[in-house]
Amino acid sequence: MTVDAITAPAGRKPLIYSLFLQVLLALALGVVLGMAAPGFSAQLKVLSDGFLKLISMIVAPIVFCVVVNGIAGVGDLRKVGRVGVKALIYFEVVTTVALALGLLLALLAGPGHGMNVDASKLDAGAMGSYADNAHKLQGAGVGSFILNIIPTTSIDALARNDVLQVLFFAILFGTSLALVGGEKAERISSFVDAVATILFKTMSLIVRLAPLGVLGAVAYTVGKYGVGSLQQLVSLVALYYAAVAAFVIVVLGGIMAAAGMNIFRFLAYLRAELAIVLATASSDAVLPQVMRKLEHLGVRKSVVGLVIPTGYSFNLDAFSIYLTLAVVFIAQATNTPLSLGDLLLVLGVSLLTSKGAHGVPGSAIVILAATLNTIPSIPAIGLVLVLSVDWFIGMARAVGNLVGNCVATVVIAAWEGDLDRPRAAKVLGESGDMAD
Repeated sequence: MTVDAITAPAGRKPLIYSLFLQVLLALALGVVLGMAAPGFSAQLKVLSDGFLKLISMIVAPIVFCVVVNGIAGVGDLRKVGRVGVKALIYFEVVTTVALALGLLLALLAGPGHGMNVDASKLDAGAMGSYADNAHKLQGAGVGSFILNIIPTTSIDALARNDVLQVLFFAILFGTSLALVGGEKAERISSFVDAVATILFKTMSLIVRLAPLGVLGAVAYTVGKYGVGSLQQLVSLVALYYAAVAAFVIVVLGGIMAAAGMNIFRFLAYLRAELAIVLATASSDAVLPQVMRKLEHLGVRKSVVGLVIPTGYSFNLDAFSIYLTLAVVFIAQATNTPLSLGDLLLVLGVSLLTSKGAHGVPGSAIVILAATLNTIPSIPAIGLVLVLSVDWFIGMARAVGNLVGNCVATVVIAAWEGDLDRPRAAKVLGESGDMAD
């Protein structure tokens, strides 16, 4: 769905204009191409990479404009602070539940039992730079992580597309704008709002290329790995997909129900974005578009601007499930016994390492390696076991993270009274019929 389609009057459009349908067709074509011409298909990754780069090009400036405009528009800085605190508390509680779920499912299902892998015979070279990055991350500590939130310069943060640093600067700038007030602040606010409008128009043009990005990603995956590439670790992959689905429907669905909303209607409203994320294995691909759709749903712009960008680093629900699930899977596969103390250590370490994973190259593998390096009883080399299926797991991981952040935004807005409930009910009621 383009931004124009989101804000257009309700009405039927030819089915071919549906972004959701276009993405599904691209998915099917990608599978066919990957099976029929694997060599050629592997080269189509340039389409996916190009689409993601186009999206990344405008993510940082959009986050900056939306956050600044949102804070300046609220005026009440105490309210901004209250929303931020509520968001962080919510993130911590829900990601802890996700970590515990991954741990529990791994213990109950035992996907690694019976593999009997000799850790000493695993190829350490396969870990490549992941281990080096993990050691750097592990040694950085909480203090360095906090310092890393502060950009060297504001321009540097924008240039490197570091969303967390851009968010930090945007909060400072927006707060200062609100404190200055008057005609000067109004001129700057109007300018920032105008820039945001143009950037969203740019985004609506880029999103029309989503089917090409999906085609490239799927064709590359099938061409390189083959449709049977999940066979080696099918139990882990199947368990993870089931875990993410259960978490979305039961946990996030319960949270949405408490806020008076239906999770299935909400997922239907975001169906085009979820299809794009599933195919590209990247939630960055739809970040600006999702922010716009949440505003269209009736969530106040200031809440969207604060919660969504922050959640991309602090509210990684599906990643949290994967982290504890994979750690215990590796222990089981290598016949490493885990005591209650070891399990508590896994949970405690994961609470720290699961934060700020977004934006780190190969983030899931890097964070998993850092977690394993902190738990002496589990052989870190066991990471090699999950490398071959990380892309496939990453698809569900990205979808689960996106849904978690969208639910958080809506729920926090509902708690704050910043959700237009009649509008949300109308939009979600029409979501099954509205044109993409």
